[in-house]
Amino acid sequence: MKKRSLAILAGGMSLALLLSACGPASTPAASPSSEPAGETQQQTAEAEPVTITYCNFNASGGNEETLQRMYEAFHEEYPNITVEIETIAMDDYFTQMQTRVAGGTAPDCYELNIENFASYANKGVLAEITDVDLSSLDETALSAFNVDGKQYGLPGNFSNVVLVYNKDLFDQAGIDYPNEDWTQDDVQAAAEAIRALGDDIYGYYQPLTYNEFYKACAQFGGSLLNEDKTEFTINSPENVAAAQMMADRVLVSNVQPTDVQMGGMGDWDLFMSGRLGMIPTGIWAFQTFTDGCDFDWDITIEPGEVQKATHFFSNGLVINADSEHKDAAATWITWLASSPAAAEIRIEAGWDLPAVNDEETLASYLDITPPDNRQAVFDSLDYLVVPPVIEDYALMSDIIGQKLSAAANGSITVQEALDQAQSECEAQISLS
Repeated sequence: MKKRSLAILAGGMSLALLLSACGPASTPAASPSSEPAGETQQQTAEAEPVTITYCNFNASGGNEETLQRMYEAFHEEYPNITVEIETIAMDDYFTQMQTRVAGGTAPDCYELNIENFASYANKGVLAEITDVDLSSLDETALSAFNVDGKQYGLPGNFSNVVLVYNKDLFDQAGIDYPNEDWTQDDVQAAAEAIRALGDDIYGYYQPLTYNEFYKACAQFGGSLLNEDKTEFTINSPENVAAAQMMADRVLVSNVQPTDVQMGGMGDWDLFMSGRLGMIPTGIWAFQTFTDGCDFDWDITIEPGEVQKATHFFSNGLVINADSEHKDAAATWITWLASSPAAAEIRIEAGWDLPAVNDEETLASYLDITPPDNRQAVFDSLDYLVVPPVIEDYALMSDIIGQKLSAAANGSITVQEALDQAQSECEAQISLS
């Protein structure tokens, strides 16, 4: 487990630097009515009954019951605090939260992903979190939600992406299983061998979307911004090569199905049907695959090109600066992020991982099968890549995503797509 600490250190430091760079250098403006959140948890436990509201997106689509179990365990420990939980699908979540925050109707506490955290913190709509016990949380994960030395969020979880593969299809094709030494050339060769098994069998699935693109860029030695984040580098040769590889797998070799060939089926559904050889996807898929696959599957570190790179995700738990119940909110999110009970429930459910520093708690994760090679989850932490966070992150990702979609369906070339994305980002977004 020592490797994990070192890997998180590198990832956490990068996140902290990104967050500090994407907003004003000054301390975020505080709401006139805001006060730091957090009496001691014992004081909160002895307080009068209180009801708070909590919004999240991460439990949507399969973990609503897991979150409810966490709340029930919390409520046994803090019976005076009632939490009204609202889970909103990711597609609608940030639009709703933006409207609620602007309209003064935001919940007492809520969840933010890394990409959106900095803009909320720099607008002064989050309460500083103080006087709570954070000793069980990973220090560098905490730093991802710290701005100018003040804690405006707690890391509620962390997760990453691995390569999941269908062992049965590899056996049928007579080829070796993927391993940590694989490159994209190995992926392509295996995908072609599996594709040859049948007209409706495919080797690989990685959509040409923004999130997959910035990771592939890193694997090819590229990035979307220059080193000091003052210029866009969207159409660099490395990035073009990464996107071309992704597009060619659909349009040329067809080891990856087109949208028409998918017939409305989701990527996880295709894998669980037994007709997909490999898919890079998040560790939150494990329980779904365990329940839905009637074949043997396992995982390994996601292959790279000139270097390996894989996604790192963490969601911050934050408190509304205008909440009238900051202390109760602080008690809830601290428990949710750091308590052993919440960590055990999260791990047992196969959701994602708690950002705690208790190696014994995390070690229990390795005992759960499938997959057999869960160690790859921790080994992958040596190769984390974080999104290029800027204040206009949503606009940048939308522009790039739209151009990639056009390239994916063949209506424009990859070079044209990235040239257009470069020009539009330069015209619409200031990096100064």
